[in-house]
Amino acid sequence: MESRIMQTSFSSLDTPLSFNSVNRNRSSSVASSRKPLSIVCPQTKTRTRRESCVLSMSKKDDGTEGFTYKDSGVDIDAGTELIRRIQKLAPMIGGFSGGIPLGDDLLVVGMDGVGTKLKFAFETGIHETIGIDLVAMSVNDIVTCGAKPLGFLDYYGTSHLDVDLAEKVIKGIVDGCKQSGCKYGLIGGETAEMPGFYGKGEYDLVGVAIGKVKKNSVIDGKNIVAGDVLIGLPSSGLHSNGYSLARMVVAQSDLSLKDQLPGESISLGEALMAPTLIYVKQVLDFINKGGVKGLAHITGGGFTENIPRVLPGGLGVVIHTDAWELPPLFKFIQECGSIEESEMRRTFNMGIGMVMVVSPDAALRILGEVENGDYVAYRIGQVIQGQGVTYH
Repeated sequence: MESRIMQTSFSSLDTPLSFNSVNRNRSSSVASSRKPLSIVCPQTKTRTRRESCVLSMSKKDDGTEGFTYKDSGVDIDAGTELIRRIQKLAPMIGGFSGGIPLGDDLLVVGMDGVGTKLKFAFETGIHETIGIDLVAMSVNDIVTCGAKPLGFLDYYGTSHLDVDLAEKVIKGIVDGCKQSGCKYGLIGGETAEMPGFYGKGEYDLVGVAIGKVKKNSVIDGKNIVAGDVLIGLPSSGLHSNGYSLARMVVAQSDLSLKDQLPGESISLGEALMAPTLIYVKQVLDFINKGGVKGLAHITGGGFTENIPRVLPGGLGVVIHTDAWELPPLFKFIQECGSIEESEMRRTFNMGIGMVMVVSPDAALRILGEVENGDYVAYRIGQVIQGQGVTYH
C-alpha cells in the first residue's frame, strides 16, 4: 500500500516519533543502463526490446504512450498534496512507523493494508495467504527502526460475513504473526459487516503491528555516511504494492490468471498472489550482529521514493541494476504495459523488498554469510554525496 510519508526529524526520544523519514523530499536521477529486457508479450505476440536510455516518467522514447501508475487511477501527486496538508495538522505523522516513549523503550506502531491485491484474491480464490500479506506490510515497517513485533490487530470489513472465508483470511494473519516472531500474536481486531458497502464476496483488510525497541538501539539512519553499502534482500514478487497498475496490464494482455507466466513454471495468478516476505527475523539477526545503519522497506514508491527517506541531508545513493536479476513477473508487466524504467522503479519493488544501509565491514560479513548459504542478499549499491537515487 502507498504509505503516508513525510519529513520528520529525531529531535527527542521523549516525544512521539515518526521513524525513517529523515530526508523524504528529494529529487531522483533516473539515468538507466540496465541490460535490455526481451520477452514475448502475450498481447502483441511479438518480441519487444527496451534499450538502455535516460527515461521520462510517462513517455516511451518512440513517442508513444506507456502505462503509468496514474493511468491506473493512483495519483502520487495527489497523495503528496494530502501529505503536505496533514503535516500542518499533525507534524509527527510520517515515516515507516511511529514511536511512543515507554521508559527505556519505544513502543513502535505500524499500520497498513493489502490494497487492490485483494482483487486478484477474489478472482483467483486464493485467500489463505492474504493475511500473511497484511501482517508483512506492517511488521516490515516497524522492523526498519529495529523494533521486534509484540502483537497484531486486524480489521475485516465486508457486506455479508462469510464465516468460512473470513476464517481462511484470519488463519493467514495468525500464520503471518508466527513467521514474524510476534510474541503475543493476533491480540484483537474488528469484524465489520456493512450490507451494500462492498461487492458480493468481497472484503477489505487493515492491520496494525505493535513492537518495541530500546531507545538506545533505534535504527534511524543518522550515522549513514558516504561509502556505506546498500544490501538488498529479495522479494517474493510484487508483495502488496502497485497492483492497480498490474491489474491494468493484465486486463489488456491475452493471458488469463490461469495461464503460465512467461519464464516461470507457475500461473500468472499464482505469481501475483505470492505472499509478501516477512523480513523481521532476518533483519533483526543482521542488526544484532552490528553495522546496520538504516533500513528501507520497499513499498509504494519503490526505490525512488523509499530509500531517500532513511538518508541524512546531503547524501544520495547509486543503485547497480545488474546486481540482481529482474524476476519474470516484473518483466511481463513492463513489456506488456510498455512501462518506462523510471515508472517501474517508482511503483514496484523490482525484486528487492528490503534495503539495508550498512557499514563496509558489515557488508563483507553479510555477503560472506550469503556465500555460506545462510541468506540470500545482494550488494546493490552505495551511499554517495548528492541527492536522490541514481541508477547505473
